[in-house]
Amino acid sequence: MNAPALRVGLAGEAVRDLQQRLGALGYDFPPHEAGRFGPATERAVRAFQQTRGLRVDGVCGRETWNTLVESGFALGDRLLYLCQPMLRGDDVAELQRRLNALGFDAGREDGILGRETAAALAEFQRNAGLTTDGICGPATVAGLTRLGALAAGSVATVREREALRRGPHTLHGRRVFLAAAPGLEALADVVGRGLLDAGADTIVDRSGDDDSSLAETANRYQAALFVALRPGDSHGCHCSYFESGRFRSETGYRVARSLYEELSRALGCGGGVCGRAYAVLRETRMAAVICEPVQLDDVVGMRRLVVSAGAIGRAVVRGVRRGVEHPAGDAS
Repeated sequence: MNAPALRVGLAGEAVRDLQQRLGALGYDFPPHEAGRFGPATERAVRAFQQTRGLRVDGVCGRETWNTLVESGFALGDRLLYLCQPMLRGDDVAELQRRLNALGFDAGREDGILGRETAAALAEFQRNAGLTTDGICGPATVAGLTRLGALAAGSVATVREREALRRGPHTLHGRRVFLAAAPGLEALADVVGRGLLDAGADTIVDRSGDDDSSLAETANRYQAALFVALRPGDSHGCHCSYFESGRFRSETGYRVARSLYEELSRALGCGGGVCGRAYAVLRETRMAAVICEPVQLDDVVGMRRLVVSAGAIGRAVVRGVRRGVEHPAGDAS
């Protein structure tokens, strides 16, 4: 979506298209709002964002629009195969879920058809006696449906937990990509130095790029861990990790949990840990965490982050280290 974000007060065909797509998902609008972005449309956008693990602001920007388009695909609606740009959608996520449940490791259930998913698809076709062409068409969907009763979990989740158990449980020598939103540079400097002192090969990105650009840069850097520091959209301190459907990033979850515990003590405020599907969490190829220690429009809180950057930054470092070095704990 290259057009301006859709928000309350706008009207036209783009708004009508938005409403039609939301309507197909079960959201209702009064007749007088047809083609007009009014209160009911804003409520529907917020509800959709909440359901899909996106930032809840009632504005249909690029990330919300892309997710809305992807949600319109069901498995079997189109042929799925490895290509560039990679196919994205709910149908891809469902394919990944079914392959993982049958023991064919399709990787993270992120709705992006990459090499791991393509390899798992071909392996399934070989084992099911289907044409091994790497294309998920009607015959492959039928095979997945026929064998679905045998599904007993997610091999991707098992692999993540096993990798977490085996380690390495150290930051020393591992690459960490640290992204800082504008206004949080001082905090990022403290965190970056602390991670370097812990032996991590750390790069600090202060570009303020959008989520997809940050994910692309972190992937090129081949980081083992991605940490973003940015203001949030709600009161308190919030730490997020990637979660979609039945899948969650195990390392991301534990780092986010440890980060929140350390930060909530340092800041003396509430908040929480939550699974999200923000673009940067979904598109990074490594464990990723977003740390939102303050609400975007909290001027007092932002000032405190600057003034107390040393203590708060050290809390972030402690949280990251605990999450990586001592990952054992409740996996629920």
